[in-house]
Amino acid sequence: MDWLGIKEFLKDSFKLIVFLVILLFIMVYVFSITQVVGNSMSPTLKEDEVLFLNKAQYKIFDIARGDIVSLEYADTKYLIKRIIGLPGEKVEIRNNQVYINDKLLEENYLKDDLHYDDFSLESLGFNAIPEDMYFVLGDNREDSLDSREIGLVNKDQIKGKIFMRFWPFNKISFF
Repeated sequence: MDWLGIKEFLKDSFKLIVFLVILLFIMVYVFSITQVVGNSMSPTLKEDEVLFLNKAQYKIFDIARGDIVSLEYADTKYLIKRIIGLPGEKVEIRNNQVYINDKLLEENYLKDDLHYDDFSLESLGFNAIPEDMYFVLGDNREDSLDSREIGLVNKDQIKGKIFMRFWPFNKISFF
């Protein structure tokens, strides 16, 4: 191998290493992949669907009602839920409908025939959601481990926003 060949090999190797470092950085700090486990987000998300998670979203933008997020629960488990209640708000569930500050929340992503128990934020010991805390629910309210059971979610527990379903390929969509 001549000097020119070695020089080209080193340049190509350096480019590959830089590319891999950038890719690793992106996968650790910006985006990751997650999979739906269970049916708590049905009909929006189904079991075994694979999703892209934007980890940087909430370092730039505020968490918004309706966002679908991945959150850390019990140190080793991750849940996918929808943001329903924001800091400073009062949340109540009456007759299978969610009320935010006594106003009905329109939820066109839910199945029409859901039946779930009434709930008041006061049952968690709060009149309103404290700062940096959020109330989350699964879209399948009949079968979801969410704020009604685990309590309010701290902002630090929210790992990112689900922004794209890419598996199965026939259901690719953005959220």
